Amino acid sequence: MADVHDDKTRSRNMSAIRGVDTGPEMQIRRGLHARGFRYRLHDRRLPGTPDLVLPKHHAVIFVNGCFWHGHGCPLFRWPATRQEFWRVKITGNMERDARNDAMLLAGGWRIATIWECALKGRGKLPADAVIDSLSDWLCSDGQRLTLAGLKTEAGS
Repeated sequence: MADVHDDKTRSRNMSAIRGVDTGPEMQIRRGLHARGFRYRLHDRRLPGTPDLVLPKHHAVIFVNGCFWHGHGCPLFRWPATRQEFWRVKITGNMERDARNDAMLLAGGWRIATIWECALKGRGKLPADAVIDSLSDWLCSDGQRLTLAGLKTEAGS
């Protein structure tokens, strides 16, 4: 299938995609800050450069985009164009995520992964429920937390 945009327009669109301060990330940051949690942002000293680092709780939080990290949810769809490029890119991201998680766990860090679909789309969770779950996890001794949206049927 041919791209609906010319090369210049596609390039402009792709360059506008940000890796930090995304809408879902800002939603998590505002919610946690309002509940009194303090954190550092994008600590490059840690594997994977977590979106939020909470040293007091020895925890890191990743807010992952479903497309870029290959989440198997309704928000993820393999592109129809340049299929080999995207397969290599996205599977590489997934493998890197797994390596970074292993290094963080080995370093004694606790890891929360919040998927974009937990905050966007038809299957999104209530924002307060996401922040409640994160808050409860931060105050617990749990090693891992993964929050994703509800599975929805295609077309529903």
